[in-house]
Amino acid sequence: MFAYVTTHFVNHSLGLVSVPLMDRALERIYAVWSSVPGTVLLYGAFSIHYGLALWALWRRRTLRMPPAEAVQLVLGFCIPFLLVEHVVSTRVADSLFHGDYGYFASILLQYSVLTPWRGMLQVVVLVVAWIHAVIGLRFSLMLRPWYPRWQPVLFAFALLLPTLAILGVAEGAMHTAALARDPAFIAQTLQEHPIARPIEDAANIGRIVGVLRFGFLASLLAVLAARALRWQWLRRRGIVRLTYPNGRVVAIEPGLSVLEASRIAGIPHASVCGGRGRCSTCRIRVVGAEAALPEPAPEEVKVLERVGAAPDVRLACQLRPEGDLRVTPLLPPTAAARDGFRRANYLQGMEKEIAILFADIRAFTQLSEHKLPYDVVFLLNRYFAEMGHAVEEAGGRIDKFIGDGVMALFGLDRGAESGCREALAAARAMAQRLVELNRTFAGDLPEPLRIGIGIHFGPAIVGEMGYGSAVSVTAVGDAVNTASRLEGLTKDYQAQLVVSEALLTRAGVALAGAQRHEIEIRGREGRLHIVHFASALDLPDLARTAISPA
Repeated sequence: MFAYVTTHFVNHSLGLVSVPLMDRALERIYAVWSSVPGTVLLYGAFSIHYGLALWALWRRRTLRMPPAEAVQLVLGFCIPFLLVEHVVSTRVADSLFHGDYGYFASILLQYSVLTPWRGMLQVVVLVVAWIHAVIGLRFSLMLRPWYPRWQPVLFAFALLLPTLAILGVAEGAMHTAALARDPAFIAQTLQEHPIARPIEDAANIGRIVGVLRFGFLASLLAVLAARALRWQWLRRRGIVRLTYPNGRVVAIEPGLSVLEASRIAGIPHASVCGGRGRCSTCRIRVVGAEAALPEPAPEEVKVLERVGAAPDVRLACQLRPEGDLRVTPLLPPTAAARDGFRRANYLQGMEKEIAILFADIRAFTQLSEHKLPYDVVFLLNRYFAEMGHAVEEAGGRIDKFIGDGVMALFGLDRGAESGCREALAAARAMAQRLVELNRTFAGDLPEPLRIGIGIHFGPAIVGEMGYGSAVSVTAVGDAVNTASRLEGLTKDYQAQLVVSEALLTRAGVALAGAQRHEIEIRGREGRLHIVHFASALDLPDLARTAISPA
């Protein structure tokens, strides 16, 4: 269907060159689509497409949907009603009544001179059909990994092609209207191209148009009536209660999907693909009786396996609960298509052994008091950029920037040992970049910037946390608190770096002669062995040093 529309739009755009060129191109395009394979493919595609649209309308248990889905649905059902007269008057008439199917005779002369209101209707049909097609394609293509890279090009194509098509038709219509000012020219054209059908042919065409429009309308009304009867029947079967994380309970009829329940209740719920079971952004964690959970269809299983979902995770658009459930959406309502690709398991929340690094600028409050706000922001951004590069190049992930402080996580993807070594490498790189930064700002700062770094290793709860656009990967737990306390101890020891021995041991790094201490951490049971360094540059360059047992 999209190929058929695209070829016609390309053909229309040739009107910007000349009407004869439009006709010559149409002869070749029409030869393809009027052949037996082309006819079967075209009418078969339309029948399947319209049938699937009716089936999708039947499957919906609610007509509440995002605006883009509503526009696509409404425009899709409008297209047959708007287009049927044009198709019957051209292609069908050409096949059954041997009319003249060409731009100049059958289209431009009729729509620009004889019945201009029909010409305006065809322009509307062009826009309606294209918007419907583009929305549908976007729902499908936006799930591809390559889509963000090609999106500007595809958008330009989607905007440019219909514009050229409309301009081409308008140019051809103006050319035809100029020629039609000569009555003799119109008479000769109508004699050579009998577009004025005999009365019986025109009546037959009108009857065909009426029958087809009635068929389209009857099929649509039949589905809507069947939906109403189903709703009444389901109401008699009782209700299902869904409990959301905020404690809200939504009562629905059996047969509704969880996504539809969210939409009915006005609860924001991600669904990039429009509830077609493709993107997985609507996935939820479910808790409830086994009898309340119907078995997932093979298509749902395939999507869940693609994203590595846990056993208690289902697609909200595909799950139609048969009993009470507790449901928890796993992605924020603002989730994008990229969130539907396979993601690390820890993003859904898990306990994991990781290395945590905290760094903070010493005496920055006093320093900033003597700087203009613009200078403070500029300096902090330069500092954050240098520290961020040091962390990422070492293999870590920036968790957050807190005031003038930095929190980073290591070992999320490559394991505990690698994470510990990466954290040490990041601390050394941060010290190196700080030296270069101080050299750059030597003339602007009364004294060089100083930082304190604390690193600890241990189990933490890791996952995506937050709300709305502020959702990010972070970690919470005793290990995180301990790392923060170690960073604070750098002030007491007049050191740039304080590291727990647990991290050094796990990293396989032995530091003979390092200054060790045994301390108590407030709120933590047991004593902690730590090592401090006057400068993180005192650490060995782990990129050049082999691992040695502690």
